[in-house]
Amino acid sequence: MLTLHFAPNSRAVRVAWLFAELDLPYELNAMRFHPEDLKSDAHRQRHPLGRIPVLEDNGQQIWESGAIVDYILECHKNGGLKPASSHPSFGKYLQWFHYCEGMVMPSMNTIVVHTLLLPPDRRDPVVLGQAQKLLSRALLPLEEVLSDKEYLIGDFSGADIMLGHACIMSRRLGCVSDGLVALNAYIDRLETRPAWHVADAIK
Repeated sequence: MLTLHFAPNSRAVRVAWLFAELDLPYELNAMRFHPEDLKSDAHRQRHPLGRIPVLEDNGQQIWESGAIVDYILECHKNGGLKPASSHPSFGKYLQWFHYCEGMVMPSMNTIVVHTLLLPPDRRDPVVLGQAQKLLSRALLPLEEVLSDKEYLIGDFSGADIMLGHACIMSRRLGCVSDGLVALNAYIDRLETRPAWHVADAIK
């Protein structure tokens, strides 16, 4: 049985979303996004830095949401969400799959730290402003690619799980302008998917 160690409002939502899209059974270990849970001795046995998500499958533990999503699609894909390496869209699939952590999430992490995690007296408005500008630039290529597609490579795929989740979170942080019409429409489509609602509701 697959086991997902999960905390809400984190990258673990991606994995729960994927499970729901694929209708894969799994066990959920729901934790609070709090040091008492994530830095506990029990969880540090799963991840030495006390991070989530962690996936357990047949005695092995896998970290990093992208690695977990890729692993599930390779080993438990139950019908798809990843093009074959011979498919013309495979290169773009990989590009957008990794664009998430390479270009979008670093700035988003900084924004979260300087708006939510740090106490007000330690927040730096200059650092926050720089991160907001970088995130806005990183989202611009998505407006172009989504101008004639419903999803990143045409059909819904694992790239939409990875990067789509980041786009949803970016908008919730107020970082997706109304002028990004195609991107906002894409986020709307993602948020109407039943599997997204399942994952987003886990607390």
